[in-house]
Amino acid sequence: MMDHAHESEVRTLTPEALLELGGPNLVYIRAVPTPGGTAWGIFAQNGQPMGVVDGRDNAFAAARQHELEPVDVH
Repeated sequence: MMDHAHESEVRTLTPEALLELGGPNLVYIRAVPTPGGTAWGIFAQNGQPMGVVDGRDNAFAAARQHELEPVDVH
C-alpha cells in the first residue's frame, strides 16, 4: 500500500512525466481482436502499435529479442 507522501507525488506527475516512468525500452503487451481471432499487440509507451503476433508468449519473446521490457496491460 502506498503511503500518503508517495501518493501525492503520483498525483503531481504530468502525462509526459508518466510516459517516462518506464524508460524508453518499456512496451505494453495486450490482447487485441483481429478478424481471425485474438492476437497479442506490442505497444510503445505512447500507445503507438509496434506489432501484432500470435500468442502472448511470442509477444514477450519478440519484445525481449529487441531489447525491450514487456509488461502486461489488462
